[in-house]
Amino acid sequence: MPSIKVYKMDGTEAGSMKLSEKVFGAEYREELIHQAVVTRLANDRQGTKSTLTRTEVRGGGKKPWRQKGTGNARQGSIRAPQWIKGGVVFAPKSRDFSKDMNKKAKIAALVSALSKKVADGEVIVLEELAVNEGKTKEMAAFCKALKLDKTAIIYMDNADDKVIQAARNIQKLSTLPVEQISVYEVVANDKVVLTKAAVKKIEEVYGA
Repeated sequence: MPSIKVYKMDGTEAGSMKLSEKVFGAEYREELIHQAVVTRLANDRQGTKSTLTRTEVRGGGKKPWRQKGTGNARQGSIRAPQWIKGGVVFAPKSRDFSKDMNKKAKIAALVSALSKKVADGEVIVLEELAVNEGKTKEMAAFCKALKLDKTAIIYMDNADDKVIQAARNIQKLSTLPVEQISVYEVVANDKVVLTKAAVKKIEEVYGA
């Protein structure tokens, strides 16, 4: 059973806690993590782009000049692709890019990603996360104390409006409720910050 240190917001240690082997000590499954990330990115695509082919461009029904005798190359329509304002060859059309991933594979990918982060020392557990005034300087001091100098995501056990407000203007720091934890956010950020309560919620949901 893996163990991890617990910190206060000022960077001092506040003890340690045991982590669930099933959630934070799982086998590394790179193929599942890759599939989860690809699925997330595909589902974020809108797929709304659309341009007109030569059959959809308005006009161009009349032959611009006779076939022979003009000295010009023969042309059948001013809406052919080689003309300005003509149709587009192999025009992109609206499509659905969404992918699906079964529930067991999603869970396996998430626990694998979390376990890799713990093994690499890239998970920070906080005893408690709270700010007094919701000021950016409070979260900036927190980042400095915990050495969060690269991208980091904080998963909170409750949606604290003051914490969200204080972190909003820090470019490399993002906050989410633990219910929205995802493989993509875990692997895309250098550090994953969890409150003790958030760890327990993750273990309750994914360690059952």
